Order: sequence, then structure tokens, then C-alpha cells
Amino acid sequence: MFTNKYIFLYSSALVIVVAAILSSAAQLLKPFQDRNVRTEKIIDILRSVKIETEKESAEAKYNDYIVEEITVNREGEIVSLYRNGKFEKGNVRAFDIDLKTQLTLLDEIKAGKEEEEPQFPIFVCQKNGEEFYIIPLRGKGLWGPIWGNISFESDYNTVYGVTFGHKGETPGLGAEISTMPFQEQFYGKKIFDNDQVFTSIDVVKGGIANLSEAKQIHGVDAVSGGTITSNGVTDMLFDVLSIYVPFFKKQLENESKPAA
Repeated sequence: MFTNKYIFLYSSALVIVVAAILSSAAQLLKPFQDRNVRTEKIIDILRSVKIETEKESAEAKYNDYIVEEITVNREGEIVSLYRNGKFEKGNVRAFDIDLKTQLTLLDEIKAGKEEEEPQFPIFVCQKNGEEFYIIPLRGKGLWGPIWGNISFESDYNTVYGVTFGHKGETPGLGAEISTMPFQEQFYGKKIFDNDQVFTSIDVVKGGIANLSEAKQIHGVDAVSGGTITSNGVTDMLFDVLSIYVPFFKKQLENESKPAA
């Protein structure tokens, strides 16, 4: 019969050995996990401009279509510009920015708790001779985070494409935000009104059919039975896109200036 001391020592040794094995496995698998996360991010960025790709060709297609990575500050000023595999300004690639971290910094600045200036990513896609501007998104759903990417035409106003993802929204209800029927509603919608006032895009409970034509261009139908998730998408779009309004307006102002 084993003594308590033997059982304790045996159990402790077993726990240490198992922990060491798991730690080693995690270290060995981390590069593969990081690569998968990177690939999924690339695929989602490309999907927002209606470019489908397999995992094997994702990186090559990203390099073909994404011609610039831009980071901007809250004033809409370009902090970093990465083009053709090198920095033309700054030293932070938009691809490497964690939007969640930057949004947290922004919240802390607003609360007077943080001084580090956040930077926000933009991806410029060139496709069929046209340029599209891709903005990553992050917000809160009913059960956890929601995220995605939204692309705009060269007017910085008209939505070209969008993707949404979620961590734990209810299947058949809030989880419908990740389906094409929901996402396709955003195509052609606008985030500024005729007076260039930022309106964002509302996900409307009960649908947009009863809205005026002027308001329908800024709205889509909510997910049936997924009110809280739909409201989360509305809030996410407004909160994130409002950060980029200064950049959009600066770009439009620059484009409207007569050539010297």
C-alpha cells in the first residue's frame, strides 16, 4: 500500500511532466497558430473587397491587390505608409496593428488615463483599375466580441463590401451577421449624407422599408430575433468609422484642390 508521501510525490511529478509536455507542445505549435491567424486575417481583408482566395494563395493575392498599408492618428494624419515592401513614412505596418488595443488606448485617452497616441489601420486595394479603402472593425455583440472589415469606393463614402465575424453569437439569430444575405445589404450604402455629414449605417429593427428613401441609403435590415447583436453592429460601425472621418475628409479636400 502506497504512503501519502509517495502518492503526493508521484502526483507532483506527474503534474510537472504533463505541464512540461503541454508547454513544449504550445511552443512548437505557436508558429503554426500565428501563421493561421495571419492567413485568416488576410482572407478576411480580401473578402471585404470581394476577392476570394484559398489559404495557399492568400499571401500572394494580398501582395497583388493590397498596394498600400496606411496608419492614421485621430486627426486623420498619415503616421505610417507602407508600400512596395518598404516604409515611405513611419515604421508601423497597418497589418501589424491590433485594433482592439488601439480602441482601448482611445478609451483611456478619453478617460484621461493614457497619453500614448493610438494609430488606426487602413488597407488600400487596387482592383480592376479602381482603388478601395478597407477599414477593420471591432465591437461587442450579445455574447462576446464581433469584428469585420468594410471597404469603401474612392469617394470614401459608398460601401463596396463588408465582412462580419463573431465569437459566440446565437446560431440562427445574432450569428446571421456572418452570412452573405446580411452582409450584401451593405453594398452601395453610404456613411455621409448629401451635406457630407457623417451618418454611419444603422442596422434597423423592423427593417428599412418604412424609412424615407433618404434614410434607406444609410440603413440595412436587422437580424430577425437578434436585436442586441444588430445594435452591436450599429454601434461598432459608428464608433470605429467616426475615427476615420477626419482622414476621409482630408483626402477629399486634397483631391478637390486644383493642381498647381
